[in-house]
Amino acid sequence: MFTGIVEELGSVESLIGPRLRIRASRVLDDVTMGASTAVNGVCLTVVAWGDDWWEADVSDETFARTSLGTLAPGDPVNLERPVRLEDRLGGHLVQGHVDGTGTILERVPGEHWEVVHIGLPDDLGRYVVEKGSITVDGISLTVVESQRDRFSVSLIPTTLELTTLGRKVVGDTVNLEVDVVAKYVERMLEWRTS
Repeated sequence: MFTGIVEELGSVESLIGPRLRIRASRVLDDVTMGASTAVNGVCLTVVAWGDDWWEADVSDETFARTSLGTLAPGDPVNLERPVRLEDRLGGHLVQGHVDGTGTILERVPGEHWEVVHIGLPDDLGRYVVEKGSITVDGISLTVVESQRDRFSVSLIPTTLELTTLGRKVVGDTVNLEVDVVAKYVERMLEWRTS
């Protein structure tokens, strides 16, 4: 389980077949074999590491559902270790199980923040609500406006500076994870009415 509070901006060193190698520092502080680390919101398992890098194997399912397959050497990535029970929950409950990808449709700069509009896949719009939580490339964000096929978020200077969303442009793909609570509520209501 994660919180959507990015710990550091790492970078892709290589992606050869299913093996992804990431350059990092902070997330390596207490790394162990089999540890989970979120990369742009995707929970991956550490299979090898060195002084300033770590590796994970990425399954075909993960490549199909996320934007990880589009990564190239040098690309920045958001990194977060899982939350511990004694940690503060600074964002919201994030599983690291990406529901789909969206596309950046528009960026509207402001004096103190930037509003970013993101297109939604058809099957995710029902889970996104105004002032609700959503994870975009592993970043816990609050939805400003929500429509059936798109939503917007406001990015403060810190988010723009310390995460990949400060570097993404119109047309870029982002990983989306909707609030897990909404999915559970929907499922319970389906069972109740069937």
